[in-house]
Amino acid sequence: MSVRRAEERYRGGDAAAGIESWHALSFGGFYDPDNLRFGAVLACNEERLAPGAGFDEHPHSHTEIVTWVVEGELTHRDSTGCATVVRPGDVQRLSAAGGVRHAERNDGDAPLVFVQMWLAPRDPGGEPSYEVVRGIADSTPYALPAAGALLHVRRLVADARTAVPDASSVYVHVVRGVLRLAGDDLGPGDAARITDAEGLELVAAGDAEVLMWEMTG
Repeated sequence: MSVRRAEERYRGGDAAAGIESWHALSFGGFYDPDNLRFGAVLACNEERLAPGAGFDEHPHSHTEIVTWVVEGELTHRDSTGCATVVRPGDVQRLSAAGGVRHAERNDGDAPLVFVQMWLAPRDPGGEPSYEVVRGIADSTPYALPAAGALLHVRRLVADARTAVPDASSVYVHVVRGVLRLAGDDLGPGDAARITDAEGLELVAAGDAEVLMWEMTG
């Protein structure tokens, strides 16, 4: 298990444009050949957008893009004609496939915080697709078969415990709160990258929220 702290992430964004970004893996101009990916996970970015700020339309290809809104509302539009607003508790998935363009903005009056995770598809190409699952339950993982992955969302209260999936690779990202994992305390923005996970559990010190990618192969 490798623990990566929030302060180790690469800082990006554009403060003048109201965009603050934190990149957990090598991303864009922040290149680290020893931190390119973990399993299928290519990126785990925490984005903070001021009201009125956003990312103008830009292209993607051969990437599964999954977004979890922490607070505020995210307005999404893409070249397939999809346009929607994503809120806390929703999981958004954009399969870029052979190529798609999209824009992401904070059209609301309050700050927007979201975590966006990019995963490598097993088979590149194809037609882009999009979906939003509203109000995902902790007991129902979100399946991303194109990348051989399952996303587990856990929202915990003090002293609550939850199992880490037994899998060949597990990526754990703490959204809020503090959780103990195998003797380490993980706080907001911290992550754990686990190989051959077996018999592990997270214990919450208080109210907490965590995302876990279970990956096989």
